[in-house]
Amino acid sequence: MIKVLMAEDSLVNRELLRELLESQGCEVDEAWDGEEALQRLAQKRPDIVLLDIGMPKLDGFGVIQRVRQDPQLADLPVLAVTAYAMRGDREKGLDAGFDGYLSKPVDGRLLFAEMDRLLNLRRGEGESSLQTASGSRRQKE
Repeated sequence: MIKVLMAEDSLVNRELLRELLESQGCEVDEAWDGEEALQRLAQKRPDIVLLDIGMPKLDGFGVIQRVRQDPQLADLPVLAVTAYAMRGDREKGLDAGFDGYLSKPVDGRLLFAEMDRLLNLRRGEGESSLQTASGSRRQKE
């Protein structure tokens, strides 16, 4: 089971992402702002983090900076899932330390493909942790 920390300030977006992730067998932990995300990371380490950029208290750029500076978290895959979709935003996110960048609204196929890519890079595997079955994604057994 893939453990995901999702940091998102919009309740509607959190619910949609949670449903998508849980439908594929992911265990989802949630934070509503950047400070809470860091607190959750201090409590337990997920396999991957889905991080909004525009959050209250501490934005995604502040969170990724702290994650990359922490030796125990520096290699953690972090995917920006954000409404920032202007030219240059993706490059700015990747330059800041995000491992991947998806714009909202989230396309489930792209989300799971990017999660696969990041998790496989971390594990050094060529095989997917999330598999496609009948056009939908499911957790590998």
